[in-house]
Amino acid sequence: FKNLVMAAPALGNKSNEASTQVKGTTLKLSTEYGDIRLKLLPDHAPKTCAYISDAVQKGFYSNASFYRSDFVIQCGLHGSGVKPPGNLSANETDLHKKMSNTRGTAAIAHWDVPDCGNTEFFINLKTNAHLDSVYGGYCVFARVEV
Repeated sequence: FKNLVMAAPALGNKSNEASTQVKGTTLKLSTEYGDIRLKLLPDHAPKTCAYISDAVQKGFYSNASFYRSDFVIQCGLHGSGVKPPGNLSANETDLHKKMSNTRGTAAIAHWDVPDCGNTEFFINLKTNAHLDSVYGGYCVFARVEV
């Protein structure tokens, strides 16, 4: 998983931009560092999976960048000037089958208000169990396929 820390400044001048596509329930992020495949988990977060899939199909993640690389790598429209396609109306952390923020899972990022998520998401580089409950929890909607 160490190769997924692609937004770290020390990695040189390679682009950290990602392109995405959805095939069935798999989201593919293509970067200059390789592909990342996220298996969507609609049993855990159906509205979140639908929202992310719709944003991908509409091209919202074209040339998006991973801009954080500490305990997670984060991607979305942050700093792009592109307005997200609305917000998620509900944080699904406790609404369906709950899944913990373990290493290799992807979750929706949000401010300290739990029902304001949008296109920002992150992939956990390590188990971050505290993210299951802090600020209402960060809803896991996918996991990295290896």
